[in-house]
Amino acid sequence: MRTVELGHTGEQVSQIALGCMLMGTLTDEASSFQMLDRYLDAGGNFVDTANCYAWWPSPGNTGDESEELIGRWLAHGGRRDKIFLATKCGARIPDPEEARGKTWEEVQARFEGASGDTVRRGIDDSLRRLGTDHVDLYYVHVDDRSTPLAETLSVLAEIVRAGKARYVGWSNVRTWRLERVRQLCDRHGWPAPVALQQQHSYLRRRAGLSSVSIVDDEQLDYLRTHDDLTLVSYSPILKGVYDDPKKRRGHDIMAPYEGPDAEARVAELIVLAAELGVTPNQLVLAWLLHQTSPRTVPLIGPRTLDQYAAAMSALDIKVDAAHVERLDAAGAPAS
Repeated sequence: MRTVELGHTGEQVSQIALGCMLMGTLTDEASSFQMLDRYLDAGGNFVDTANCYAWWPSPGNTGDESEELIGRWLAHGGRRDKIFLATKCGARIPDPEEARGKTWEEVQARFEGASGDTVRRGIDDSLRRLGTDHVDLYYVHVDDRSTPLAETLSVLAEIVRAGKARYVGWSNVRTWRLERVRQLCDRHGWPAPVALQQQHSYLRRRAGLSSVSIVDDEQLDYLRTHDDLTLVSYSPILKGVYDDPKKRRGHDIMAPYEGPDAEARVAELIVLAAELGVTPNQLVLAWLLHQTSPRTVPLIGPRTLDQYAAAMSALDIKVDAAHVERLDAAGAPAS
């Protein structure tokens, strides 16, 4: 597996990141360990989790499960120095049982946020669960507008100075807020984000959508201008909808994309995937691997070993510049 530079840090991370959101809950420990081992053996090093993964699959889940599982995997020895470990704070909820059955808006209202005390406590709790003295990348998981940015950023700087995190990142954030973060970091000499983790895929979000989490044209333009930020693309295959027409018609994840542009892009994707003898999901990942402006690292989150193998096979797809151009050009004509 090839590597790419994370921002301008000089750090080389694998071109596909492995998301561990479901490890320890929907993915059992044996399968999770196999997945992590295979990823490491394939040359992968960029492992991603969070302090809330995953409280929602079943009653009794707390959000500790993924970090604790990774901690047990790391304890087998010799692995910590081989991986670039990322975790997050900000989206943990205090009482998962009370949140079950609530709407997404009601769940969001329960997020822990990014106050100074919460971030300090969050990194220490994550390090304990992970069984390590530092993480390589520490994200603010969800932008918290109720806390002054200076409060959050000063504590993140404190965490970096203490050696508990090497770099910081941000996720689920609007472009204007990201620019404000960067300006404050520049003014005070605080470590600025080197990674932006957002939902990003081959489909383009529909016009008029209000979403903090999905990359739009303005954010793409911002990232192309500021290449010291690497885009880490979560949900790159949109829960597998590209391979499944029935799922595309009924899955909630399609709602931000539905319309003539999405239909035209999916149609071209399906045709080219058939020509290349691959699945549309795999071709989307291969297309993302060829995105250099902005530099993009797709973050896969497989639940099963078969899903892991299918995603990783995107590394072997022979996609050339003409294929990328063809996919880029697909879409409904502007009205």
